[in-house]
Amino acid sequence: MTAMQMLYPVLAAAAAYLIGSLSFAVIVSRGFGLSDPRGYGSGNPGATNVLRSGHKGAAVLTLLLDALKGYLPVLLVGEFGGRFGLEEGTQALVGLAAFLGHLWPVFFHFKGGKGVATAAGVLVALNPWLGLATLATWVIIAAFFRYSSLASIVAAVFAPFYQLLIWGGGPVAVAAMLMGGLLVFRHRANIQKLLQGTESKLGRKAAGVAPSHAHPPKQLHKPTQKHTQKHTQKHGVHKP
Repeated sequence: MTAMQMLYPVLAAAAAYLIGSLSFAVIVSRGFGLSDPRGYGSGNPGATNVLRSGHKGAAVLTLLLDALKGYLPVLLVGEFGGRFGLEEGTQALVGLAAFLGHLWPVFFHFKGGKGVATAAGVLVALNPWLGLATLATWVIIAAFFRYSSLASIVAAVFAPFYQLLIWGGGPVAVAAMLMGGLLVFRHRANIQKLLQGTESKLGRKAAGVAPSHAHPPKQLHKPTQKHTQKHTQKHGVHKP
């Protein structure tokens, strides 16, 4: 293997990390004139917290873009990496790099989200059936319990087991285990809230959320002395 062939996986991973560093929760919220999602609810720049703003369209767009930034780098390596000697191992590395970019984005002071949607995008690209099984797990738990965090934790734990039991080990299994472990770690505060019964359920709007460009309420103007005099002259003053 030449030095250039060894460099290709590193360059691909670096590019994937930069793509993953695009915090679409913040970008989309700014575009819609909403408050910064890092300042309300869980403080997490992700689709679930954007949903707490009450703007479903912004939340859906954030979800799709966060998933796409995990899916696209893996897909590109799969489609075009063969000519450069990039195989499944590099695909898994690139997916993990995009996921790490979401967690610790270089463009947003390394303060990112929990990575649920991005991890889902990575898994779908690496193994579509694994991705669908993991997404189905999330949907079932979320539908029954109405906790996004609980659904994410359960799906993160089950994903590597699905891969190992059905498709075997390899780079995909390693990537699924690493992402699953980091997802559980990033949800440690949510685990405490779940145990205490204080975790917010899906669809509940966060308190204190307001558009970032909200206009102040109009003030009522008291009538001036000149206006009062005109009114008196026109209608007269009736004394008892």
